[in-house]
Amino acid sequence: MRFEKLSNDKIRIILDLQDLADNDIDYQAFMSNSSDSQKLFMEILDEAEEQIGFITKNYKLMVEALATLDGDFIITITRSLPDFDITNSTYKKRTIRAKRKSNKLTTDSIIYEFNTFDDIIDFVLLLKNLKLNGLISFTKDFSLYTYKNRYYLVMENINKNFKGIKTFLCTLTEFGKSINNSNLFKNKLNEYGTLIVKNNFYQVLSKNLK
Repeated sequence: MRFEKLSNDKIRIILDLQDLADNDIDYQAFMSNSSDSQKLFMEILDEAEEQIGFITKNYKLMVEALATLDGDFIITITRSLPDFDITNSTYKKRTIRAKRKSNKLTTDSIIYEFNTFDDIIDFVLLLKNLKLNGLISFTKDFSLYTYKNRYYLVMENINKNFKGIKTFLCTLTEFGKSINNSNLFKNKLNEYGTLIVKNNFYQVLSKNLK
């Protein structure tokens, strides 16, 4: 089990197949509301507090869980304070709201927005750690733009049959958010944005990262 601190209020937890086997649980069971899954989740939160100081008591939590093609879980936890003053309240329990992210692709052109360049780097590093090879067969039209202090990854002519597509999309949604009306937005990027990397975005960045 690995813990990664993404920000003060957001962490990622990666569980491998052995972690799941040790706890005798799978993705469907973990995402259920059973007492066993809740108990395991609370144990994970306690471990996160002990290892990286991520405190969740008296916070609302949003939990996003994804399964990779390798069988691992990638769990992202975002905490936020309740809308009322907890110091004058009997509120004690951690409130958990879990949701599953979609990893289906219905178009051959997508754009994702990243808040910072560090998010781009973290995205590339995680792809390298997952050893997702052959991205050039996913798309050769893989460009990076900057516009209004944000970064945009533009992917066109996508091969929906790329065997690692689910893992790639799961990883992508951890760091960026999808842009609607991608064709129109691409025109805006061409006119007002700045092109940083033209095509082969992943190859250009990954070869310079350890």
